[in-house]
Amino acid sequence: MHAQSEQRRTASALTYDQMLETVRYDGAYPTRERAEQAVHAVLAALGSQLGDDPRTALAAHLPRQAADILTAQAPTAQPRTGWSFVQDIAARTGVTPAVARWDTGAVLSTVAALLPGDLLTRTINELPAGYALLFGRAELARAA
Repeated sequence: MHAQSEQRRTASALTYDQMLETVRYDGAYPTRERAEQAVHAVLAALGSQLGDDPRTALAAHLPRQAADILTAQAPTAQPRTGWSFVQDIAARTGVTPAVARWDTGAVLSTVAALLPGDLLTRTINELPAGYALLFGRAELARAA
């Protein structure tokens, strides 16, 4: 329990409502509800792609409600590339892949802004190829 309270102390000063407004603005969504749908879909999918330690470290920098969405997911046995991740979100939410890509970019760029640079780098490195661009970062070649 001590570890959880320690993580909550390092959480972003951004509230969940402020996070939703940032996503709404960046994603040019017409309503808060639409922004919240995007946040929920993307964070739930991301939570399933990260192991326990990276997911917990990332959650410590998110508003509580966003952290709860992220950490409620168990890691999947089948990691997805960035494009497969977007296609999965499209299938789950009933939107086109283009809309799912837009949603993913709006949410993950907001998440990226909340993370210290080293944690963002570690998170991207934990994921298969194709996620850096989703977080608004350049996709660098990985060492073999």
